[in-house]
Amino acid sequence: MVWPFKPKTRKQIARIEITGAIASATRKRVLDALRTVEERKYPALLLRIDSPGGTVGDSQEIYSALLRLREKVKIVASFGNISASGGVYIGVGAEHIVANPGTITGSIGVILRGNNLERLLDKIGVSFKVIKSGPYKDILAFDRELTEPEKNILQELIDTSYHQFVQTVAEGRRLTVEKVRSFADGRIFTGEQALELGVVDRLGTEEDARRWVAELAGLDPEKTKCHTIEEPKPFWNRLVSSGQRASALSAGIDWVEFELSTSGQPLWLYRP
Repeated sequence: MVWPFKPKTRKQIARIEITGAIASATRKRVLDALRTVEERKYPALLLRIDSPGGTVGDSQEIYSALLRLREKVKIVASFGNISASGGVYIGVGAEHIVANPGTITGSIGVILRGNNLERLLDKIGVSFKVIKSGPYKDILAFDRELTEPEKNILQELIDTSYHQFVQTVAEGRRLTVEKVRSFADGRIFTGEQALELGVVDRLGTEEDARRWVAELAGLDPEKTKCHTIEEPKPFWNRLVSSGQRASALSAGIDWVEFELSTSGQPLWLYRP
């Protein structure tokens, strides 16, 4: 595709924002935006992350796309209020990371949640008849306890995913695996602590990150414009005020959808 405005974008910084829990919708939007950055030949990308993390596969796909883009584009990540778990995984796909001193980050680890409603179902007289092809087909079923073999299977799954996470952070931040494991136990820490651990490169604001990526790309930080790449919004969404949308988000509507859609999946997610 030929973009008529290539000369203009070659002197601009692209900006992509990752907010909220990371799931399939986030992955699609971010991957589309990354393709736009490449096609329009932006020389630099400012990646703003304000996320507690999310699903494993979606985070991995965004990370992989960032690594490919780094071959052509300078990328600096800016951690906002919170960039934890999967947010860290995506962030280490950038060349450099800037965090506020008080940013909540870390939470490097994996969690898998299931719900056991067996006693509640017994009280109301509800039971399920299950026909399955193998003993583990209904693993994490909500109407019974896990068996010991099932616990072992799931723990192995979590351990493998955790190793992938630690390995990626070690490679992305040029740290040893042993060093990463020393703090990758699920704990959270501030941006200031993250700097001491080597998880981020500098303390600063999003504006500091913007100026840094401009310098890396050989652009003038004082004059270079930053263009946020956003997904086109449906017409009905444009009719709803930003205040109404914020109220809906604060009410937890997105979180309910996220919980339902990711039940039983390994998550790189900070759970306060």
